[in-house]
Amino acid sequence: MSFLRTAVTTAFGLALMGAVLTPGAKADEWDKKTIITFSGPVEIPGVHLKGWGVLPAGTYVFKLLRSTANRHIVQIFNKEETQIYATILAIPNYRLKATDKTVMTFRERPAGQPEALRAWFYPGKNFGEEFVYGRAKAIELAKETNTAILYTTEDLPLEVATPIMTAAEPEVARLIEVPVKAVQPTGQEVEMAAVVTTPPAAELEIEPTPTQVAMLPKTASPLPLMGLFGLLALGGGIVLRRMQKRVL
Repeated sequence: MSFLRTAVTTAFGLALMGAVLTPGAKADEWDKKTIITFSGPVEIPGVHLKGWGVLPAGTYVFKLLRSTANRHIVQIFNKEETQIYATILAIPNYRLKATDKTVMTFRERPAGQPEALRAWFYPGKNFGEEFVYGRAKAIELAKETNTAILYTTEDLPLEVATPIMTAAEPEVARLIEVPVKAVQPTGQEVEMAAVVTTPPAAELEIEPTPTQVAMLPKTASPLPLMGLFGLLALGGGIVLRRMQKRVL
């Protein structure tokens, strides 16, 4: 009898363990959620809420809204993730050595002006997000920082009254499709490849979109696995009970 109880307990233990160990979709696997604290004001590109072209010192959350093979869309939230301040076009830019910590880079500007956000590198990744500015601001930054700046060749709305909530909104489609080039400090226009190094194909992964991730629980739910283990446990118990009766 003790053998029977042990076998059934083990079977249900395996069922529970299977439910616990079933892999699920973690948000930071696709949106690269990163919490960043700025010690001073930071100017940001992209489509932002009115009055938020420069972020005050404070804590913010960066997330990937959508990615394609050669373009990413990044959003900046408040600390509580209840407000979206900006939606930014970013081009993957390769680096030779990945780091185990988040790296944010900026473009230093003259005294009294906020630093301009340049790129975001996620831990463990050999490529990061090189942010794209509007044309007028890119020309200004190129002269001030004496570096080439990525920019959109078509004018986009820089400010919006309401935040962009999903990847399906028209502003995101425009960011994905708008041509991108770079401007030199001299004002000369150059191709994007002069500023960013395209990651190797093996490094440039395509992340699932939030819609795809939202669908994962329907196809990767632990319930079928739990049911399977339950049936196995029940069947094993019946077989062991019959064997015990025969022995008796």
